[in-house]
Amino acid sequence: MTPSLVAFVPARSGSERVPGKNIRPLGGHPLLAYAVATAQQSGADRVVCSTDSHEIADIARWYGADVVLRPAELATSTSPDIEWLRHALGELPERYDLFALVRPTSPFRGPETVRRALGLLLATPDADSVRAVEPVKQHPGKMWVVEGETMRPLLDQSELDVPWHDSQFPALPKVFVQNSSLEIAWARVAEEGTLGGRTRIPFFTEGLEGFSIDREEDWARAEALVESGEGTLPTVELEPWRS
Repeated sequence: MTPSLVAFVPARSGSERVPGKNIRPLGGHPLLAYAVATAQQSGADRVVCSTDSHEIADIARWYGADVVLRPAELATSTSPDIEWLRHALGELPERYDLFALVRPTSPFRGPETVRRALGLLLATPDADSVRAVEPVKQHPGKMWVVEGETMRPLLDQSELDVPWHDSQFPALPKVFVQNSSLEIAWARVAEEGTLGGRTRIPFFTEGLEGFSIDREEDWARAEALVESGEGTLPTVELEPWRS
């Protein structure tokens, strides 16, 4: 029997670095629409938008998502994801085996991305969750902590013959950083109070799958990628939202 999956599209209001990004138009639709379409087309049993905004809720419903309105205290810039997630799960009348976080900020991640990641998780019985990662561009071995007028390496390298900060990048150990495109986990981990449990496996994003809009320059690049055809947005079957 195939495990049931609920896909959450988190879309709070109040983004500081890119104001209104979740509902800002890109390629003819609000950014939120592509996350909803991705989740729907991935085969999720239910798609739910968690938001603190009635305007965002209306847009999410227009594009076919169910909505859970979260309290304001769970929608601040420092609110841990586990808090709104547990709230949303508690508001649903049904229980699901798995949950996915499909964030609007990664518009070039499509339904095939979700299906690949889900297949990876289901093929790894001991895993609690799968999380999207990509190679770092800034290696932590070359990072420093400034203390007064001097600085020290962020990572202790005293036992190395050649410190990482004095090495060429190809000689450094491979390190990956999470991106915000996708997370999938067994629902029991949220019940235990964690987002991904203890055993997390990597999902290596490809191409623009892990691209994330976190700053205005990211938005400008996303527009350029769409205009040039280099970036392909998920297909949205509905007419664009009109307020």
